[in-house]
Amino acid sequence: MDVAGSDGPTGSAGAGDVSGRSPQPERPAATAPADGPTGSAGAGSVSGRSPQGAECTAAAPADASSHSASEETPRRAPGPGGTTPADPRPAETGPAATAPPEPRPRNRNRTRTRRATLLTITLVAALAVLALVSAGTGAYDIPLGDVLASVQHHLGLGGAPLDRVGESVLWNVRLPRVVLALLVGASLGCAGALMQGVFGNPLAEPGVIGISAGAAVGAVAAIGLGLSFFGNWTITVCAFVAGLITVSSVYLLSRNGGKTEVVTLILTGIAVNAFAGALIGLFVFFADSGQVNQITFWQLGSLAQATWPKVLAVLPCALAGLLVAPFYSRRLDLLALGERPARHLGIDVERLRLALILVVALLTAAAVAVAGVITFIGLLVPHLLRMANGPGHRFLVPGSALAGALVLVAGDLAARTLAQPAELPLGVLTALLGSPFFFWLLRRTRRKQGGWA
Repeated sequence: MDVAGSDGPTGSAGAGDVSGRSPQPERPAATAPADGPTGSAGAGSVSGRSPQGAECTAAAPADASSHSASEETPRRAPGPGGTTPADPRPAETGPAATAPPEPRPRNRNRTRTRRATLLTITLVAALAVLALVSAGTGAYDIPLGDVLASVQHHLGLGGAPLDRVGESVLWNVRLPRVVLALLVGASLGCAGALMQGVFGNPLAEPGVIGISAGAAVGAVAAIGLGLSFFGNWTITVCAFVAGLITVSSVYLLSRNGGKTEVVTLILTGIAVNAFAGALIGLFVFFADSGQVNQITFWQLGSLAQATWPKVLAVLPCALAGLLVAPFYSRRLDLLALGERPARHLGIDVERLRLALILVVALLTAAAVAVAGVITFIGLLVPHLLRMANGPGHRFLVPGSALAGALVLVAGDLAARTLAQPAELPLGVLTALLGSPFFFWLLRRTRRKQGGWA
């Protein structure tokens, strides 16, 4: 027994030297025989197993639960020096772990930016060409080269003036009308884009929901009552005040449960248009013949009475609204996510809506004060741009101003030339073209929402 006892540890050490594993402390086993350590040492020296392996084999029935649990954990190869890494989970390998993230959003943003730049350049070029063509087309035709020469002469860039009749027609009749069409179209297009962003509704437009009619009531009241307390600004101020009251009423009446419903918005617009028409009818009833002609001009919408003083009277309001509107583009993008997410992102929703309502009223008043009621420009233009470049307001707001100016210059040119020597009312022409588009948009929105629930 003394010899076996001295050989047991030596045998275990030898087994450890042969197998490359260090001996580990023995766990006491209640069922082991008296000569178990000596036998274990012998087994370890022959088979290359440590004493712990034999004891684990002997105690396997008692440790079944721990053994089965250890089998569920995947084994890893020992590291250098026989040590096992601390993390029992295998490292992920394959395409999912090594492939870099796909840069699709960045490429998409670049593509959209390039498209927006291309659309902006196209709109500016088309607007410049169409303005020159419109300035030279009419009952007294002026060639495009002569128009360019006269403009260069007045700007001090060379060129040559036209004859007396040509200069008078170009600079006293045509160019004031073209500039006024640019301002009115840009104001209406920008106001439509802002209203759709504020209301969160693609059917919002100054003419559809009654803003233009409400502003026209203010202008008609100034004409019918003979008001002149602000001089040339009287009609503009009255139109602005009436438009502000109208847009505030529409905003409050169309809200339900923290959002603007499509049906409520359209019904509110119908009611506002009907009420405004009734007020205009009262002013027509009490007006004289001269005032009736002016009121009819406001109802039909036209640029026939365009003059440089009218351009200068409306220019500050239109420029103020057009310059301020693009600064709200980013906040409109955040508002499109919803009121609650926008508040979490730091947007004061009510203050934003109030500021944009003021801008919309200013732009609408500027347009109505000089051109009367012209509808569907603010509805048609933003939707065409969304189809071309998406819903981002950074391009949509200034792009709607450019496209609105382009559409109204083209519409005014058609109104002057389609029924020569007569002239079609511009508001009637835009309504004829915009009504089918509005009907198609209404059907499309209803189909997407699955009804007006």
